[in-house]
Amino acid sequence: MQDAPKQQLAVTGGDRVAPEFFIPDLCAPRPVFVMILLAQLMVIVYVLASSALPRFNWDLLGTCSLFVQWVVLLSAAILCQLRAPFSRISLPVATLGSLLLVMAVTALSSYVALQLYPQIHRATEETWWVLRNMLVALVVMGILLRYFYLQQQLRVQEKLELLARLDSLRSRIRPHFLFNTLNSIASLIMSRPEAAERAVEDLSELFRVSLQETQRPTTVADELHLCELYLDIEQLRLGDRLQVRWQVDAGAREQSMPSLLLQPLVENAIYHGLSQLPRGGVITIDVSFRQSEIQVSVDNPLPQQARSEQGHHMALENIEQRLHALYGPGARLEAGPRGDHFIVRLSYAPGALL
Repeated sequence: MQDAPKQQLAVTGGDRVAPEFFIPDLCAPRPVFVMILLAQLMVIVYVLASSALPRFNWDLLGTCSLFVQWVVLLSAAILCQLRAPFSRISLPVATLGSLLLVMAVTALSSYVALQLYPQIHRATEETWWVLRNMLVALVVMGILLRYFYLQQQLRVQEKLELLARLDSLRSRIRPHFLFNTLNSIASLIMSRPEAAERAVEDLSELFRVSLQETQRPTTVADELHLCELYLDIEQLRLGDRLQVRWQVDAGAREQSMPSLLLQPLVENAIYHGLSQLPRGGVITIDVSFRQSEIQVSVDNPLPQQARSEQGHHMALENIEQRLHALYGPGARLEAGPRGDHFIVRLSYAPGALL
């Protein structure tokens, strides 16, 4: 097995990466079921090779199944408890420790089996039987660890590709976001220089907050703060034409939300909706946490001429791709005009992060 860092990368709620150990959690039902199934298939192959097919040796199948499954389950239970300590040491040492552990469990189980089944003494010499079992366990465990390692490398590669894809989607949003904000400030320089200066300060704070995603996971509260900073800048430009109605569940604020997920929706609501109305209007932002899902709704008035434009859809496609990449097909985004309003609804389960 090639030498590699003891920890690899995994996607987290902030579109970042976190450590991951190559041996799966053997306390989880799925890995244990797979190990039991593979061990039983190996026993069946051994019994088929050792007995004549017309007179299948059911006694041998039962005895071998009991012994092998005992070794598998006991080894899985111990490795489950030692997974955290092993994840903090180097990959070669963790691999060697796992192999020695399984061999020790096999040797001890073989010794107990010799005491419980004296007929084994008559079939083979005790020392050689124990040694044979240990060698079989060594080979099988080596193959299994190699499989776990390759599977983990594949997961890391997929997650790195996912991060690159998410970075690409974010890079499309950021310039659009910057240009629109600078245009808002530019419109204030001649008519309201003091307001423009205050908007520049807000913009500085806005970008400081938006760039924090590279340092820590982001939450709904973080994204709401980003929207508030952006709306403060737009408020200077639009004045009383811009009104915002917030409906945010207290329990939703601490849930994870990828950065620049909500802000582009608010930006679209202003630039392709409210700002084109002489009298302005009200943007309603609803964020709730129900049945383990974050549900977001952004409702804005829509002028007649904007209903056929594609300005909304460029950002919406990026956001939808990010949602599906992070949270799978269970994440949903729906958008479209409803009468004289444009409504965007999205939902995702924070716990379903891929």
